[in-house]
Amino acid sequence: MALFKKKKDYIRINPNRDQPSNQQPSVPDDMWAKCPNCKHTLYTKEMGAERICPNCGYNFRIRAWERLSITIDERSFEEWNHGLETKDPLSFPNYLEKVRKMKAATHLDEAVLTGKATIEQQEVAIAIMDSHFIMGSMGTIVGEKITRLFERATKEQLPVVIFTASGGARMQEGILSLMQMAKISAAVKQHSNAGLLYVTVLTDPTTGGVTASFGMEGDIILAEPQALIGFAGRRVIEQTIKQELPDDFQKAEFLLTHGFVDQIVPRTLLRQRLSELLALHVKGEW
Repeated sequence: MALFKKKKDYIRINPNRDQPSNQQPSVPDDMWAKCPNCKHTLYTKEMGAERICPNCGYNFRIRAWERLSITIDERSFEEWNHGLETKDPLSFPNYLEKVRKMKAATHLDEAVLTGKATIEQQEVAIAIMDSHFIMGSMGTIVGEKITRLFERATKEQLPVVIFTASGGARMQEGILSLMQMAKISAAVKQHSNAGLLYVTVLTDPTTGGVTASFGMEGDIILAEPQALIGFAGRRVIEQTIKQELPDDFQKAEFLLTHGFVDQIVPRTLLRQRLSELLALHVKGEW
């Protein structure tokens, strides 16, 4: 009977369905990010150029060129000491190959970008460390670039602003990396003797030899919210003193409470705050 006849299902068949497609769907690697503070998954465009979590205000780590673009006046940057070549004094296995890869990935010649720029039309010598370049570790070239920055700023009577971001001295260069602490500090002192302003902005993370030297030598020390700032690691300290440390230990807010930081400034306000400080401390108007 027609009532019980099975209806034919017509299915369009793709004759090429078993053949591999050359056009695979892809999602850009940087489209989504997970906030390490509130654990929310974020659409990166929601964070803006400052890369701040819209849910909790966490400041993501950003690259040196990104930092530069949101801090200085457009097209005002003049790079200094570009092209200094990193050496391998200890013949450390694969060290120079790693440096080569970092150069390609970050478009930097080392873990710090240095030069002169203007912030709201005020000239300043500026250095920005990049944690994406071997964790911003301080080797001989990083030390040399920052030292030269202070020396030239002293000669040209410029204030200095440094954004720190570092895991400390670079182990691949041994004691030579530790010597950069004293070398930079000597240049900082000469700059200070000339009556010039030095502002440090501590970003996440600022640790090790950078904290133990020029990171904490600024006339004014600012920090970004929730930035990790310290010398030795938390576990090392706890094992040494045999005590449990507070949850917020080595966070910017903890250091502010204990007098190690002058002010915590949200990233969206840093440019304005730096401009205000520079205007207040122009040489000859103290």
